[in-house]
Amino acid sequence: MKRVVSVSIGSSRRNHVAEVTILGEQFRIERIGTDGDIQKAISIIKELDGQVDAFGMGGTDLYFVAGHRRYLLRDAIKIARAARKTPVVDGSALKGIIERRAVEYIRDELNMQLRGKKAMVVCAIDRFGMAEALEASGCQMMYGDLAFALGIPIWLHSLKVLEYLALVVMPLLSFVPIKYLYPTGKEQEVIKPKYGYAYEWADIIGGDCHFIKRHMPDDLSGKMIITNTVTRDDIEAFRSRGVATLVTSTPEIEGRSFGTNVIEAILVVLLGKHSDRPTPREYASMLDTIGFKPRVKKLN
Repeated sequence: MKRVVSVSIGSSRRNHVAEVTILGEQFRIERIGTDGDIQKAISIIKELDGQVDAFGMGGTDLYFVAGHRRYLLRDAIKIARAARKTPVVDGSALKGIIERRAVEYIRDELNMQLRGKKAMVVCAIDRFGMAEALEASGCQMMYGDLAFALGIPIWLHSLKVLEYLALVVMPLLSFVPIKYLYPTGKEQEVIKPKYGYAYEWADIIGGDCHFIKRHMPDDLSGKMIITNTVTRDDIEAFRSRGVATLVTSTPEIEGRSFGTNVIEAILVVLLGKHSDRPTPREYASMLDTIGFKPRVKKLN
């Protein structure tokens, strides 16, 4: 049995274990949260290095993307370098593929009308593929990177503007501890309603689940949410607020959708890639072979 362990600096309350068979290969998938403790994450990876088939790194990204540029995050690099034998992936290489596909899937295969809809992506440099796909589908766009990551209530409406801004800001922000940019540990369980105008404006709310939850209001009636990792508690939180449709870019495994880092780790194992990382084409081909599809769930 192959073993994939996702070590996350997120909340330990979201820990989960599942066993699944993919293409005839049995996998044991574990998610271990460290409640924001980066040193603990490093220690766990060092302890399990060489004993597991692949690590997923959760609760942070190794890099953010804006256009054709990547911006590395120093905290994430520290975690990734803790492993010497076992490959470590954070989902970034796969994220743009599967989240773009999620939008295309609901548009083309489920025939959901996106053109003319108002779509807010809470942090587009973390979900650039999703943002591009929504924009290409004819949505009116709002990007909340400044508000949700930096607490600055300025809303962008163009990916080009976001790219130019990233050129200036990201070289500095890449050195900022991740806890100041993204909810980690117990902060992931706290909801502080804010930016009600943006939530109310949007027909579609896309992006990282923790960013979406962080400031969501009590009423999200009729909204569509496009995200990734959700637990049963997350689903109930969205349902109780009136969310109409939940789309997750990763499929359901044992009652929840695991993070993109877990899916990428599984693909690395299946492709037998340990020193050389798979190419986007190899990832896309393997996703097709497995038959991974987004999950679409009607909540209300």
